[in-house]
Amino acid sequence: MPMNTDYLSKEKFAELEAELSELKMTRRKEVAERLEFAKSLGDLSENAEYHAAREEQAEIEDRISQLENLLKTSQIMALHHSAEVEIGSTLTVEKQSDSKKSKLTIVGSEEADVASGKISGQSPLGLALLGKKKGEEALVQTPKGKVSYKVVSID
Repeated sequence: MPMNTDYLSKEKFAELEAELSELKMTRRKEVAERLEFAKSLGDLSENAEYHAAREEQAEIEDRISQLENLLKTSQIMALHHSAEVEIGSTLTVEKQSDSKKSKLTIVGSEEADVASGKISGQSPLGLALLGKKKGEEALVQTPKGKVSYKVVSID
């Protein structure tokens, strides 16, 4: 799988579509109304409300552009069972230095959340694990040196 593709679950795709809709239909209008009100106050060069609304408008437009591009170019990943680790795989790995086991799901970068065990396929650990099979080891370069992880199971 090419790693320049963004991968999203169906749920995340729907969540991003909802955010895009909210930005386009509601937030855009709210900021436009605030800009009109701020303009009516007069001198724009010293109008803090106007400048704040313009800044918020720029942030909203940037986010809209980012979301549109992401939704257009992303691929919906399927959680599946496979003999090797790929985007969408859920697996158990064992850190060789302390025998600590962790359950991980390889996801696209938009959904990465280390606290819930979702790691990006573009992260150093994700890249090292991609393509590995049960029983194989992945070596990851960390700031403290190389760390070895063994794939215990692929669910």
